[in-house]
Amino acid sequence: QVQLVESGGGSVQPGGSLRLSCAASGSSINFYGMGWYRQASGNNRELVASSFSGGSTNYDDSVKGRFTISRDSAQNMVFLQMNSLKPEDTAVYVCRMWVAQYDYWGQGTQVTVSS
Repeated sequence: QVQLVESGGGSVQPGGSLRLSCAASGSSINFYGMGWYRQASGNNRELVASSFSGGSTNYDDSVKGRFTISRDSAQNMVFLQMNSLKPEDTAVYVCRMWVAQYDYWGQGTQVTVSS
């Protein structure tokens, strides 16, 4: 059974940094696309960043140049380094893992950016 567990969320002041982690179990991330989504209160879930097994990455325009997605196959984990955080980055961040008909989601971790 595939499970995704996020960690690393918290509260930070504007301009600060956080590093989110997503630990996968039950299958190797090497075969999957991996992504970070976020959902702010009252908003729809949106894609923040994605990473594909071939090495390519994609970012939402709102986070380009500030966020970096990476994966560690040895640890079976994916990370989201978030720098220069803004209040509008406040949301629950959720890890996703998918390939073909297989689609898995974590429970999420809260990120709050406030002075």
